[in-house]
Amino acid sequence: MDPQTALFQQHRQRLFGLAYRMLGTPADAEDVLHDAWLRWHAQDTAALDDPEAWLVTVTTRIALDKLRRAKTEREHYPGPWLPEPLVEETAPAANTGAETPEALLERDQSLTLSFLTLLERLGPEERAAFLLNEVFDYSHAEAAAILGINENACRQRVHRARARLREDRPRYSVDARAQQRLLQRFVTAMEQPTLESLQALFAEDAIHISDGGGVVAATLHPLHGAERLARLYLQIAHNTRLQPLRYSLRTLNGAPALLAWAGDTLTTAIWIEGDGEHITAIHALRHPGKLARLAATVTNPQAGASLH
Repeated sequence: MDPQTALFQQHRQRLFGLAYRMLGTPADAEDVLHDAWLRWHAQDTAALDDPEAWLVTVTTRIALDKLRRAKTEREHYPGPWLPEPLVEETAPAANTGAETPEALLERDQSLTLSFLTLLERLGPEERAAFLLNEVFDYSHAEAAAILGINENACRQRVHRARARLREDRPRYSVDARAQQRLLQRFVTAMEQPTLESLQALFAEDAIHISDGGGVVAATLHPLHGAERLARLYLQIAHNTRLQPLRYSLRTLNGAPALLAWAGDTLTTAIWIEGDGEHITAIHALRHPGKLARLAATVTNPQAGASLH
């Protein structure tokens, strides 16, 4: 491996982590890295004072342009848009130096599907500034230089993004074990479904968001309320009673998630938020294209509910 390629590979994981958090889709993040590599390959790297800063700047700006186009497309998307999970169970790094346990936890939380969904509420410029400053620990001045704006404008973008995310963040934060227990209760309720058992799973103000992309059946608008969510999943259980769904528990983007299988077909990836006792938000990714990469790399449980 030549030195130029080796240097790119040294930073590749971090660059991918940035591009993925920007775009929410692994394939789009890979496209960004491919374009960044082509520019890097054409660059006289010996003339660069800070190759890492150059790579981060180019990657950020390519991702930002791609996100602007994606935002326009997502305005016409049929129903809610949800991010595509990472197949890899190892989170791409946000920082390259030694990290405290608190920093590692914050980095992992910035990669969860729930957090990526929350980032969709930001404009592209706010999202880029926020990620650079809050997740990748660039100062306002450094982030401003990467984005090609003045420092005050960058500071304002980060402030607006932080305020918006604070308003929309889940009111509760539960650990992976609590999430896993809630998912196990969900599987149990779906095995012998009743309106009462399903309704008991959800907080009174729980929300359901589903992404079918207009390709498969999915709710086109968020559903609110424990009873409505219970009726929805009771209907799903009844509709699949001739071929009951099989569930496997996996770690996606660093957090527990359920994969639902109908025969050999992965039909849904489910992740949740909760208060420890009830599910407060449930996200159901049903778009076959987004599930394809996942289905190719995970094990299909052969019988019953497989929670491992």
